Amino acid sequence: MAALGWLTPRRRSATARSVLAGEASAEAARKSTQDAQQEQQAPGAGEEPQFPVHGDALAAAFFDLDNTVMQGASLFHFGRGLYKRKFFETRDLVRFAWQQAWFRLAGLEDPEHMQDARDSALSIVKGHRVAELMSIGEEIYDEYMAERIWPGTRALAQAHLDAGQKVWLVTAAPVEIAQVIARRLGLTGALGTVAESVDGVYTGKLVGEPLHGPAKAEAVRALAVAEGLDLSRCAAYSDSHNDIPMLSLVGHPYAINPDAKLRKHARGLDWRLRDYRTGRKAAKVGIPAAAGVGAVAGGTAAAIALHNRRRR
Repeated sequence: MAALGWLTPRRRSATARSVLAGEASAEAARKSTQDAQQEQQAPGAGEEPQFPVHGDALAAAFFDLDNTVMQGASLFHFGRGLYKRKFFETRDLVRFAWQQAWFRLAGLEDPEHMQDARDSALSIVKGHRVAELMSIGEEIYDEYMAERIWPGTRALAQAHLDAGQKVWLVTAAPVEIAQVIARRLGLTGALGTVAESVDGVYTGKLVGEPLHGPAKAEAVRALAVAEGLDLSRCAAYSDSHNDIPMLSLVGHPYAINPDAKLRKHARGLDWRLRDYRTGRKAAKVGIPAAAGVGAVAGGTAAAIALHNRRRR
């Protein structure tokens, strides 16, 4: 305060107060800047922390396929492509159309219908070479599947990839179909139902059981061990209550376009939910039974018309 000695007591007092005010203001400004920087670096109140965590080598993501990554049933779309290539008759396509209509109207996977779909697919590919089906699968993806990928789910998968994590499809669909889709989406790979082949030719039988329900969880658990993953840091995504075992296995479960049972279960456990559908309740509530019959009839009529055009 020696520099202020020439001032009168009143002036010295006023100047001291000004200095004190200036210092206080500067300190407040510095603190405000620090607080702002901390808010940018850390999540705010009520916000989710950054996920997925970048650079976490012990984390990965597992995505169900049908109605999670892709709208509808992949087997149906694959069947359409095979029918176009004369792998089977109109009556088989009608059966596929009925199975797809049931899937869309019910909004969930029915084990009986899924088993029927798998049996149909196995009988159709019996005697064909694995390499042939893989090549055709690439074409069918472009024709029927690419436009049915949910952009929102695709973005979630890409976020994991961008974070340096591996991403797998986990589906009851044939592994060859799943591998084609995974490759075309730039994912790491796929777990799927394995059809038996001898010398590269399908026998019409399965190796073990379909990868469905608890089997998916076991497949994910086995892959995690092989890859050295920490499942508590991994994420899983599905639309179906049948995949609750898989979702419960990881630390970050997501219900995507969930059916009613999964939605209820997810809310009870405070799981994250995402719904990328429009008018998602229409198929369950707003469409009368006659509309369901009409959907099947329409699909059947289209199949017959296509068949008739091919015969001309």
